[in-house]
Parts: sequence; structure tokens; C-alpha cells
Amino acid sequence: MNRRFVTKDPATAIPRMSSPASMNEQLSLLNAASKRIGSTLDMFETGRELMNVAVPRFADAAGILVQDRLVAEGESPQRATDGSVPVRRIAVGVASSSPGEYAEAFPVDEVVVYDAWTPYARCMATGNPILYPRLGRRTSEEIGRFAKRETVARVLEDSSFLVVPLKARGQVLGFVVFTRRPDSEPFEEQDINLAEELAARTAVCLDNARLYNRERRTALTLQSSLLPVDLQQPLGLTIASRYLPASDLVGVGGDWYDVIQLPGCRVALVVGDVMGHGIRAAATMGQLRTAARTLASLDLTPAEVLFRLNRMSQDLDGTQIATCVYATYDPVTRTCAIASAGHVPPILVRPGGGAEPLELPPGPPLGIGNEPTEMRELVLPHDAVLAFYTDGLVESRDRDIDEGIGMVCDLLAGQNQDLEAVCDLTIEAQRPGHERDDIALLLARVRRLGEEDLAQLTLDPDPRSAARARRLVRATLSEWRLDPIADATELMISELVTNAIKHGSGTVEVRLLRGPSLVCEVADRSPARPVMREAGSDDDTGRGLHLINWLAHRWGTRPTPDGKIVWVEQRLP
Repeated sequence: MNRRFVTKDPATAIPRMSSPASMNEQLSLLNAASKRIGSTLDMFETGRELMNVAVPRFADAAGILVQDRLVAEGESPQRATDGSVPVRRIAVGVASSSPGEYAEAFPVDEVVVYDAWTPYARCMATGNPILYPRLGRRTSEEIGRFAKRETVARVLEDSSFLVVPLKARGQVLGFVVFTRRPDSEPFEEQDINLAEELAARTAVCLDNARLYNRERRTALTLQSSLLPVDLQQPLGLTIASRYLPASDLVGVGGDWYDVIQLPGCRVALVVGDVMGHGIRAAATMGQLRTAARTLASLDLTPAEVLFRLNRMSQDLDGTQIATCVYATYDPVTRTCAIASAGHVPPILVRPGGGAEPLELPPGPPLGIGNEPTEMRELVLPHDAVLAFYTDGLVESRDRDIDEGIGMVCDLLAGQNQDLEAVCDLTIEAQRPGHERDDIALLLARVRRLGEEDLAQLTLDPDPRSAARARRLVRATLSEWRLDPIADATELMISELVTNAIKHGSGTVEVRLLRGPSLVCEVADRSPARPVMREAGSDDDTGRGLHLINWLAHRWGTRPTPDGKIVWVEQRLP
């Protein structure tokens, strides 16, 4: 049986009040309505609750219909010029031990467009109730022909028929139909006030559900549009992610995750959680994610990124607080640097199967104070998995965060299968109840780089070293079958090595990385960064960086503990 089709056995149901109803009976019915209607923010459930209250105490059968667009989109459509309006039947109630004929005549979840002449359309157009003490054969047959169901005419003929509008906040949301069988006492004028009161209470609850669901849809659409659609798999890592929205009564929150490509085939992994729910939290999440991406483009350390993100978040909205964990990973050295701003700790799953939360220097959440954030560096073993998540995965009313983290560690330990399957397993283990918060999950598995993706060379500070660098580039790109970009790459590396020897000190490191693109790096021990300048017509130098800027897809510099790295990136042919 459809959960929105309510039936009552007349033999066991509460006796219906006499008509006209006494004051005590009316008050009793209205008291029941105030307690039982609107217990959820679900339109269909609210309709079912009205049916439970009104049938059979007030009517032998009833149905509730609301404008279809209210259910689908939460918006009130403009009325058609011919007076017709599409409505959806969200609940039906009947006091009968065999309700099959009524269910066939008025199926739940059916969308109907009533013509302007019907009592349903006239009720919505005027906003006034319409009463037929006895619905004649002619009218019932006309309604049956319109519905194209013979059972409609049989059910309605000679019944007492009352249509009441659902009005809330100045709008007519739909209507309620109450009927009594031919052998029951017909509705009278005194019953209209009671029916209107029941409809008014129901309409307010329906409109509350409409407004809530519209805001939730808006927030969910906003949040999903701000999350990454397709995460690019970085060099040296396998990435999988999931986002699980909050349950209905909690509302959409501000959880997010991101994978940001950095120079040198490095990558930044970010997971954050804006406190609060709704559109405001989702909008703040979008601002913080954009700010984090902007700061990542500066190639700062995780600690510096979170420090600046904290200052920016206070400028955006001083009342919004968020937590965030930010990590960078170098696929060549397998070094991971992580910093946390009040976020739940990442979980490290070791190749042997053990899993434990990482101990990170505690940092204040974003939006609080101006204390600098500290970070931790570690070298990740091959096939290890880092799990980043939000507190919705580990915290609930019946368990604290530490217990929840321990449960997730037990769940992830020994999981050596595909990361997508691990994500599904982790998400499916969460409770489906109405107390669930947003959950963002990001898993990253370490993959050792093969020799076919990396070439390195250490050069002495000798002008002749530029020739060695050119030979390395030519041989490596030939082996990688990247000959179409060999000439341009060789020219750029020769220029960078020459500059490093001329303006730097100590040995020079050259590194070629083949990933989604070709990355070439030249490291020296001088902190001075190269700057493009306009060369005069008589100058013999100063044009090298202009040449690199023209040939490379992208290029830039980043500091190192003992100097700097100048990198160029080439698109693969």
C-alpha cells in the first residue's frame, strides 16, 4: 500500500462527530491537528498526517492536492490564462475496509490539470471553499469524464462534497477535498469553518516545508557547483573522493575538498568544513575554496597557506568559522607536508594494513586569532593511503570524535582494494538517519615513480655543463617519444642552466618529470629569483627569460631551503 494512501476501518475507527459539530468536538479535532500535522518538513508526510486527523472523524474520505511546481521546485507558478492549474495529489485518506475503488479513482502522486469549470479550479481561483451538500449525478459524471475514469463518477455521485483552499502567506498552494458517503450526514455550513481551520494549519506546514526544501536545494546546488567535478589524477598519487550531503533535518553544510596541481608535478590536498549550515555556509565554503586555490598558486608552505587563509577568512566574514587541513606532496621525494587549522586529523593507512591518525601541531580554526600555524613533514611509503575527511564522518550524538576516528581507522585498516571501493565502503558505513552531518572524504594512495617518468642530473658550476644538460634533454625526450618538443625544451634548459651557473653558486640540479605535462626544473643555491627585463639594442644578455616565456606553456620559480628552483612546463604533444 502506498504510504500516502491512508485507510481506516470504520468498525475500529474513532466515531465521526455529528453534524453540526459541537464546540467540544471541534476543539478536540483541532487539538489533534495541532499536535499531529507538521511533525516533519516533508510535504507528502504532512498530507498523510492531515488524512489521519480528518478521516473518519470529519469525513469518510479526503484528498489533498498542491500545485505541482511547489513540490518539484518550491516555486509558485503563474496562473494560466484559461484558469487551469496543474496540481499533484500528495495524500488520500478513506474510511473503508476495501478502499480499492477509491484508490483507483484518485491515485496518489498523480498530476492533474483541472479545467476552470471544475469545483477544484474554482476553489483555487477564488480562494473560497465550495460546498455541495449532495453532488448530483450530472456534476459527478462531468468530473468523471474529465478524469477519464468511470470510478470517479461512482465514488462521487450523491456524496457530500466540500473543497477547501490551502492558503498560506497570501498564496493558494492547493486544496483539500472532503467527502461523505450518501448514507452519511451531509456537510453543512457549520462544517466549513472547521474544514478551513484544518486546511489553514496544513497549508502553513506545507509552505514551511516548501521554503525549507527550496533553501536546501539552493544550498545543495550551490555547494555541488563549487566542488570539483572531475579530480585530475596527479603524478605519484591515486585519488578518490566522495561528498555525502547532510540529512534533511540538518541542512546542507559547508564541507569541501580539493586537489590542486602545483609546479613540479607536486599537488596540494585540501579538505575543509565551514561551521553552520545552509546557503550562507555553502557560500562561505566557495569563497574559502577559491582563496585556498589562489594561495596555492603562490606555492607557499601549508603553514603559510593556512595562516593567510585565516586572515582572509576574517576579512570575508568575521562571524564564520571553519576548519581546514592542507597538505602538499612531492612525488619524487614522496615528502608530504601537512598543516591543520582546527581540523580532524588525517588518517595514515600503512602498506602493512595498520591505520592511525596523524599527530599534527594543533592550530586554531580559520576565523579565530592571528597565531601562526605549524606543519609536519613526513616521507610516505609506497602504497600508503592518506585519508582526509570532515567531522561528519566521525562525530555523532552517540559517540565522540575519538571513538569515531578509531572506528574509521578500523574500517580502513587492511583495505588493499581499489580506492573507489574503499570510499563506497566508508560512506555506506555511515548512518542514514536524520542526524547525519555533511561528509567530505578524500583518499590518496602513494605510487612509486618509475624510472621511465623521471630523469635527473647533477652538474658542476662549469660553463661546459650546459652542453651536458642539453644532451640529457635530447636523450630523455627521445626515449620518451617526445621529440616534437625536444628543440624548445633543450633551448630553455640550456638557458636556465647557464643562468644558474652564471648568477648562482654551487652545483646545479636538473630534473625532468613526465606526468600530465612535461616539467623541467633547474635548482641552484642562490635565493635570487630571475626577473624579466627589457634588454637594450646593444645588450648581449637579458633576452633568455623572454625566450622561455614565449616557448613554455608555463614557467615560474619557488624557493627551497638552500636556494631556488626555476621550472618550465610543456604540454605533451
